[in-house]
Amino acid sequence: MVRTASTMLALGTKAPSFKLKNIDGQFVSLSDFQGKQGLVVIFMCNHCPYVKHVAPELARISKDYMPQGIGFVGVSSNDSDAYPDDGPVKMAEEAAIRGYTFPYLFDEDQSVAIAYNAACTPDIFLFDSELKLVYRGQLDDSRPKTDRPLTGEDLRDALDCVLNHQPIPSEQRPSIGCNIKWKPGAEPDYFNALGISG
Repeated sequence: MVRTASTMLALGTKAPSFKLKNIDGQFVSLSDFQGKQGLVVIFMCNHCPYVKHVAPELARISKDYMPQGIGFVGVSSNDSDAYPDDGPVKMAEEAAIRGYTFPYLFDEDQSVAIAYNAACTPDIFLFDSELKLVYRGQLDDSRPKTDRPLTGEDLRDALDCVLNHQPIPSEQRPSIGCNIKWKPGAEPDYFNALGISG
């Protein structure tokens, strides 16, 4: 495990397109979220202790905001050959255990992670109704093995701003987690620039 921060993709970036297979075998595309009040894209996986720590709040926050018109989608981009717990079969099991009601997609060739400049799990992106990036960063300041409560405060505040058509402060704190497990030789330039191996 290498402790890694999100790259903080530029605010205002249009959501990169994707079409990936969900754990139910159906394909889910960015276009499926047209007309939503906003869209949360979470790069996540099963084995990462940071994701395990926030998983209960990911389930709660999605259930709180999906009925209000916010789309949620989880994406696992880890190399499942090296990390079989992060492959589609285990993803389906994890979603059932955690009570995820949002699509959980497998980015087998890791191209979607690269398109989003995703670096860690969890890496969270919030897009507005025009699919422009308005928030990227941490769920809240709770981390594994700390006494800080898991509240989802940062993402919840950003979601409330989107729903109330209010600006979100541009000073945002990066997410922290395990690095995405890239396939050998597939590490993107932005990842190599972080000086991380593994």
